[in-house]
Amino acid sequence: MLRNALASAARPALHQSRAATTLSAGFPRVTQRSPTKYGGVYTVTLIPGDGIGAEITDSVKEIFDYVNAPIEWEQYNVSGMSSAGEDLFKQAMESLKRNRVGLKGILFTPISQSGHISWNVAMRQQLDIYASVVLCKSLPGFPTRHSNVDFAIIRENTEGEYSGLEHQSYPGVVESLKVMTRAKAERISRFAFDFALKNDRKKVTCIHKANIMKLGDGLFLNTFRKVAEEYKSAGIEANDMIIDNTSMQLVAKPSQFDVMVMPNLYGAIISNIGAALVGGPGIVPGCNVGSDYALFEPGCRHVASDIMGTNRANPAAMILSATMMLRHLGLDSIANNIAGATFDVINAGEVRTADMNGESIALSGYLCSTFSGAATTSEFTAAVIKKL
Repeated sequence: MLRNALASAARPALHQSRAATTLSAGFPRVTQRSPTKYGGVYTVTLIPGDGIGAEITDSVKEIFDYVNAPIEWEQYNVSGMSSAGEDLFKQAMESLKRNRVGLKGILFTPISQSGHISWNVAMRQQLDIYASVVLCKSLPGFPTRHSNVDFAIIRENTEGEYSGLEHQSYPGVVESLKVMTRAKAERISRFAFDFALKNDRKKVTCIHKANIMKLGDGLFLNTFRKVAEEYKSAGIEANDMIIDNTSMQLVAKPSQFDVMVMPNLYGAIISNIGAALVGGPGIVPGCNVGSDYALFEPGCRHVASDIMGTNRANPAAMILSATMMLRHLGLDSIANNIAGATFDVINAGEVRTADMNGESIALSGYLCSTFSGAATTSEFTAAVIKKL
């Protein structure tokens, strides 16, 4: 299963009440069928994605090659930049169904009405990978305004406003349907409480807007409360908070949150706030899991097309998402080694990408030159490899 492997991976600089963000797991294993494995090697679907996706997944491949991780990639260069890639998207979906485990970057979704639907959402809905997990924790080597952030965002992935059911009932009048079901609200609520139990967390907060959407969010909230009753004896505290107040409380006092569970749209908003609290999208990993499939990707879903091809992207979030994937496959020692090396680089503060406000220095015997300015994607990757 996606197990806790905290102690062996945490370096002395990270010794706190709970080790850093991505070393926690505790998700249910893909129980129905095992991932595809031949001769001790796992076959994993790789979808680099748009924007910086190719650069940061190349970092993962380079690191995996260095440690000789038993992973064979089935790579599909799907792009959401146009609908012309639909056939390749379908091939990637068949690969995911076959392998049951994937690593992906973020696929671009067009805003225009003539554009295709979100392929990111389509993957989650078609594979029923219903739980998005994003882990936000302050890192000692990357100080931000708040030094005590440590919470998990559990987001329902398959319904809510992301159902994609819209129509124009009259010229100039559009109706968008928000679908909420008791079954899926109960499923994600149980996932959140089980996650709290397995990761020694003490409180689960339901995020909602039931004061306005009394039926839809009311159903989600009331279902959460019923599930919470079953976990009282385990010592898990439960409370709830309206989404707009949550946004303010996160910025003002993030330490009050532990595990947060919410419908789809609110999760998109809160994930971005959470990432900003701990240093940005470049260091926040995540995954999407269901009963049959698991898909790992950066927790803050940004394409970052503005720095595409510049070798400036921070690959840490993708590297750490990949270590979560390794742990899911039972490859804990390799996962802990890579994650520990990544955190060592961040905590040393010598090699920082532009988003971390750092300056690059040469690594003795590894980089051939010294220059002033932010480290490149390649330099950060090299620094991680040097720590392995």
